[in-house]
Amino acid sequence: MNPLTHASHLFGPLFSDPESEALWDTSRFVDGFTQFERALAEALAEAGVVDHTVAAMAVADIKSFQPDLPKIATHVVQDGLPVPEFVRQLKAHARPAALPAIHTGATSQDLIDTAVSLILRDANLRFEARLADVLTALDALDSKWGEATIMGRTRMQAALPISVSDRIGTWRSPLTSHANLLKALRPQVEALQFGGPVGNRASLAPHGDAVATALAKRLSLSNPDRAWHATRESLTEYANWLSMVTGSLGKMGQDLTLMAQQGVDEVKFSGGGSSSAMPHKQNPVRAELLVTLARYNATQLPAMHHALVHEQERSGGAWSLEWMVLPTMVTTTASALRHADSLLQSIESMGQSSL
Repeated sequence: MNPLTHASHLFGPLFSDPESEALWDTSRFVDGFTQFERALAEALAEAGVVDHTVAAMAVADIKSFQPDLPKIATHVVQDGLPVPEFVRQLKAHARPAALPAIHTGATSQDLIDTAVSLILRDANLRFEARLADVLTALDALDSKWGEATIMGRTRMQAALPISVSDRIGTWRSPLTSHANLLKALRPQVEALQFGGPVGNRASLAPHGDAVATALAKRLSLSNPDRAWHATRESLTEYANWLSMVTGSLGKMGQDLTLMAQQGVDEVKFSGGGSSSAMPHKQNPVRAELLVTLARYNATQLPAMHHALVHEQERSGGAWSLEWMVLPTMVTTTASALRHADSLLQSIESMGQSSL
């Protein structure tokens, strides 16, 4: 991830969103791996693959397990994944009688993709709340200033007068659509990954589907008919949603930047950005930032489309590309929504008394 987007960096407050960044911490992935292994042990017992006593021992051992994270990090470059060393340590920690219920029928991708699904579930709850905040702020502006008049512009040239409400409507409508679309997307991306070594659950036949059903229920995730190890369309569609949200916010930011131009004066903000050389200026920093964040996500989106090309039953290169791109897009979208809400809250007036 780009170091400039970290909250502690000199530029970090512009681009970072600490709450979203925390979702991708090492601790969150380790917690996801642990949740998966614990739920898997219970699901194996429910499906009749192992005895309930064996599963109970496994669950107890998993709960008491504390992984050696520096050692896992050392093995990541060798293994290409953190899971093999995590599982080696977990099995070494567990009592021998519990081993039949630990990682049985699963593979590294099951743990990592499911951990991502759990992270996205939390991210989506925040997206819903932040989208609602932005829409509420737009409604408040519309109620206060909607009947005021501004000049409508086509191709950046004065056209005919419109109301502030007309302009706000062009901002609100796509954001409402994005909020509705997220509801449909959530079951697709908040999904269990469980396919085993080659994605067909064959190592648990004839119990594979029953284990998956029980596992998804315990993790409160949707349960696809089959593993999605090499079919990544849902995540790519989700990345497109992220880019559409920031794109719509970027359009709003671009409009507000132009409305704030001296000589146009169709919007006034409190607390505009200062200039080191021109004290008279108040720069529309947050509005400009929405444009930057929109363009950044639009630039990242093609990488998620590249990651669609997963060879055969599992990819290394395409899969790991997702790990670089998706967290950044999620954080960028969260940052854009936060800045958009602050920007709208800072508006002191909209419209002109005369044209």
